[in-house]
Amino acid sequence: MAGLRRRLVKRRIRIRRTRGRRVRRALVVLLALLANLVGAAVVAYHLTKIPEPHPETAMQSTVFVDDHGDYLGRRGPVDRQEVPLSQVPRYVQEAVIAAENRSFRTDTGISPKAIARAAWATVSGGDRQGGSTITQQYVKNALLSPEQTLSRKAREALISIKLDRTRSKDEILQGYLNTVYFGRGAAGIQSAARNYFGVDAKDLTVSQGAALASVINIPSYYEKAGSDPKVTAKLVDRWEWVLDAMADSGAITSAQRAGARFPAFRFYPPGDTDGQRQYLIDAAASEAADRLGITEDQLARGGYTVRTTFDLTAQDATAELAADGTDKKTGEKSGKKTGEKTAEAKAGGKKQAEVTASGDVRVHTAVVALVPGDGAVRVLYGGADYASQPFNDARDGAVEAGTALEPFSSMKLLAPLTDLTRTAAPTPLRLASAYATAAAHGVYATPYTVAKITRAGRTLYEAHPRTRTAMTRADAGTVAKFLYGRSDAPLATQTGAAGLRTLWQTTYDEHLTLTVALFAEHPAKGKKAALPAPLPYTAGSRSLSVAEGVWSKIVGTAEGHDPAAEPNPGLPTGQTKPILATR
Repeated sequence: MAGLRRRLVKRRIRIRRTRGRRVRRALVVLLALLANLVGAAVVAYHLTKIPEPHPETAMQSTVFVDDHGDYLGRRGPVDRQEVPLSQVPRYVQEAVIAAENRSFRTDTGISPKAIARAAWATVSGGDRQGGSTITQQYVKNALLSPEQTLSRKAREALISIKLDRTRSKDEILQGYLNTVYFGRGAAGIQSAARNYFGVDAKDLTVSQGAALASVINIPSYYEKAGSDPKVTAKLVDRWEWVLDAMADSGAITSAQRAGARFPAFRFYPPGDTDGQRQYLIDAAASEAADRLGITEDQLARGGYTVRTTFDLTAQDATAELAADGTDKKTGEKSGKKTGEKTAEAKAGGKKQAEVTASGDVRVHTAVVALVPGDGAVRVLYGGADYASQPFNDARDGAVEAGTALEPFSSMKLLAPLTDLTRTAAPTPLRLASAYATAAAHGVYATPYTVAKITRAGRTLYEAHPRTRTAMTRADAGTVAKFLYGRSDAPLATQTGAAGLRTLWQTTYDEHLTLTVALFAEHPAKGKKAALPAPLPYTAGSRSLSVAEGVWSKIVGTAEGHDPAAEPNPGLPTGQTKPILATR
């Protein structure tokens, strides 16, 4: 026992004597390890390059709006449009910061705690961890792959630090806002603003901005807000939390916070309402690509905003009027009594049994409304459903003219109307252009559908009327006399037909020309081609209903004007007509 005690004492003495040396050695090893790690990190930092954004994050869609700026639709592989940070209200920027990364303005681009949590979760196999900074989210979403590995997280951190040191906070925030996913298929704040609220990013309110910022957390869940009560209630709680943080930081005033009301979301998923609009987008996309000298595919991916000449309200009204009372399979419902004939049927001396739509007959309606002397197309109704018929009857359809060309039969027309009277089946757009020429005292204006093209706030194209004289002023007056002499209507109106196969009605004044064309066919079946069919008895009333309804939607009746004081090209002396309010 005594020997064992002596050996223990000697060991304790030896440990005390060598403790300092061993501590120094451990510190040296630790410092060397830290130095190596720091050195490796420094080398890795300098070797790390900030990659270019993924091709898909650089892609943008092209958006089409009507003459009032109302959204028509888009073309492109990704629903995204870049906007400069200057077009995103400051309170919207602060809402996103409050929701996603409140230290964004002062941090170094990373969150060490979040990185440590994510690393531990990866090693331990735990649940995926969030909490990344806005800079890290931008790097992950736009510059790197989404894989969850330690090496990718390390690279994400290095790139985030380097990005924070080489780019301004505003540049990083702009990149983030233009690429972050908001749900509803929308990448970026501009598309999100349109998809959720139907406005541009620059027009978002405080409440709308806070709502979009709240969505970023779980976009696939919150995208149903507005249509799913449970989702909406949960989003309201997060929205309140974001607004409270904004008020605490001074991003909004106490009055703004007190006055905030949860905004109304557009219904989601959207209804099947864009079938008709695709006709308009087809026409405008083709023209816009031609004006820019690019392909339609390049246009779709280019992030342009195409302002069209269309009046969406009038176009939608036209679709409703054209479809009213129609059965595509069996013809039209008739409000007439049995045996009652239209003027066209009486003129042709046909019996009702020979002109009634029966069996599988499809009635087509084409409507064109354009501005005389300018050429801007307001309505271009080319079919009932783009999905079943992408061909545009109004722009490209050849409809037998018959007596619709009668007013031009005895006059000499100049280019581009030279061969109009020799054209048996003009397009409705071309016939409308001819009558618009008469309405403009003989000045032909090339029809156009694109008013302006912009990208990133810069105007790339702006339309100007392209005009030329296509008939003399006297001939234009002759057309007006012809139309007013055949009708008791207060507006110049021509009703024409090709037997019982087609029916045309054109109405015009100095401000608008409106052409409605109807024809019927037996649809193609298998190898059997489509065949012409007689129009039903209701064609006349239907044509009149569409014309009157569309006209009133676009112009309406003005008040406080003296009709006799207004110019009336070519009218007989003393004859006047009501003056219509124009856009």
